[in-house]
Amino acid sequence: MTMSESPNKLIAIAREVRATESKLSLIPETTGSQFLIQPNSAKVCLFFHGFTAVPEQFALIGRAFYQAGYHVLIPLLPGHGIAGEWNGDNPPPLPEDPQIYQEFGRHWLEIACFGGKEIIIGGLSGGSTLAAWLALEYPDKITKNLIFAPYLSGSNKVVDLFVRIFNIYFEWWQDPQVASFGYDGFAMPALRVFLDMGTEILEKAQTQKAAPMLIVSSESDRAVGNREHEKLFNAAVQLQPKSWYVCFDDVWDIPHNMMTQAEGNEHVDLLISLTLAYVHSNATWGEMVTLCDRLKQDDFPTAIAQLNLHGRVASAMATIVEIINTSIEKLKD
Repeated sequence: MTMSESPNKLIAIAREVRATESKLSLIPETTGSQFLIQPNSAKVCLFFHGFTAVPEQFALIGRAFYQAGYHVLIPLLPGHGIAGEWNGDNPPPLPEDPQIYQEFGRHWLEIACFGGKEIIIGGLSGGSTLAAWLALEYPDKITKNLIFAPYLSGSNKVVDLFVRIFNIYFEWWQDPQVASFGYDGFAMPALRVFLDMGTEILEKAQTQKAAPMLIVSSESDRAVGNREHEKLFNAAVQLQPKSWYVCFDDVWDIPHNMMTQAEGNEHVDLLISLTLAYVHSNATWGEMVTLCDRLKQDDFPTAIAQLNLHGRVASAMATIVEIINTSIEKLKD
């Protein structure tokens, strides 16, 4: 398929998806899957929203990537976004089999490959667990992998044990000051799917090369385990040196649902700038460590010139390099 044909193919797929979703009864705050198609481009971004959430979660960063010249695909995850009187006796229809999500991920990766040769895949929480799984299964098809607060484990071992053992209905605690996308609660086996997938990812990353990963974590995240994020990065970077790790310090107060200001991230523009800088850079983590060390003595242009990184590190990195340096220090602890 030529670059001129790919937009028409993607537009046709988007119409089919919208026609299918129009027959569903979706919850009021969702418009279902979202698509931003370029007239001509060989670059595609595929984003998976978080567990129990909806595609609107990625609308803001999706527009940023569209403005940067990418086709943007944000499909509604299986069983998500359906209107209903959901409760413990009638939980929302979320999958309890990881293969459903994995087949869904494969399907959308194939669609993304219709659109171009540069394929960026990302996600939040459970959606980023799926993105990380694809990065390990299909590293040669994915250019960059963006995983925001991946659910590889809970915030502590007691929470993990709770998820593994109890088949209860759980309702999210909702801060009245921030927006909430998607379902208010879920049956625990539906979350267990991602915990099991996270365990598989951590094991595979020890021996299998992944697509280059940007792993984004936050010390203010009370939902997932940051230590597992570090564990994944430390394994991934050994086999894929262009993987990066960023952990936002508590001072930023970036919550688990970090993709929108409406959900409580007052620094979402910074997150988007960081993400675009990573995608537009070609440096290894080792080179970033060296750059941060050199910046203790020199300014950004001088350090870039001395390390021969001109054209391989995005200029926007100059404004966020201190966050990278903080992350480097955290990994040393």
